[in-house]
Amino acid sequence: MNFFEMFAEYAPIFLKATWVTLSLTAVALVFAGILGAGVAAMAMSRIAPLKWLAAGFIGLIRGTPLIAQLFLLYFGLSSIVVLDKFWAGAIALGVHNSAYIAEIIRSGFQSVPKGLVEAARSLGMSRERTLRRVQAPLAFRAILPVLGSQFIIAVKDSSLVAFIGLTELFRTAQNTAAATYKPLSTYAIVSVYYLAIVLVLTAVVNRMEKRLGRHKS
Repeated sequence: MNFFEMFAEYAPIFLKATWVTLSLTAVALVFAGILGAGVAAMAMSRIAPLKWLAAGFIGLIRGTPLIAQLFLLYFGLSSIVVLDKFWAGAIALGVHNSAYIAEIIRSGFQSVPKGLVEAARSLGMSRERTLRRVQAPLAFRAILPVLGSQFIIAVKDSSLVAFIGLTELFRTAQNTAAATYKPLSTYAIVSVYYLAIVLVLTAVVNRMEKRLGRHKS
C-alpha cells in the first residue's frame, strides 16, 4: 500500500480525528480569549495587587511547559476531581494560551498612541466610549496578525493532548502507525492534515487583515 492508497483508505478515521482536534482547539481558544482578556485588563489596571497577580500568572504559565501543565491537570488533580480527557485538554490549552493572549492584548492597547486617546477625551467622549470607539479598534488591528499566529500555535500544540489518550489527530496517527507498521506514511499523512488546517486558518486571518485594511483606508 503506497502513500496515496493509505491516505484514501484512512481518510474517514483522520477526518473524524480532525473534527476532534478542531473542536478541542476551538473550545480552548474561546476559554483562552475570555481568560486572557481578563488577565490583560488586570495587567493594565491601576490597582497594584491586580497587576502583580496578572504578572505572576503570566510568568508562571509562560515559564512552564504545556505538557507539564497538561499532566498536572489530568493526572495530578485526579485525586481531587476526575476530568474527561477532552475537557482536561481544553482547559490546559486554554490556560496556557491565555497567558500569551493576555500579553498580546496588553501590547496591542499600549501601541495605541496616547495622543489619540487624549484627543478623544478632550472631544467629550467618556472613558468607556473612547475605549470602544478608539482604543479597541486600533488595538485589534495591531494584534490580529499576532493573535492569528497564536491560534496556529494552539492548533499544533493540541497534538500534546494525545499523551493523555484523547483520540485526536496525533493520537490517531500513533494508533494507525502501530497497526500498519508504516510510521513514515502515517506521520506524513497527519502532517498533511495539520498543514491543511494551518493554511485555512492563515487564509482566514489574512482575509480579515485585508478587510480591516480596506476599512481603514
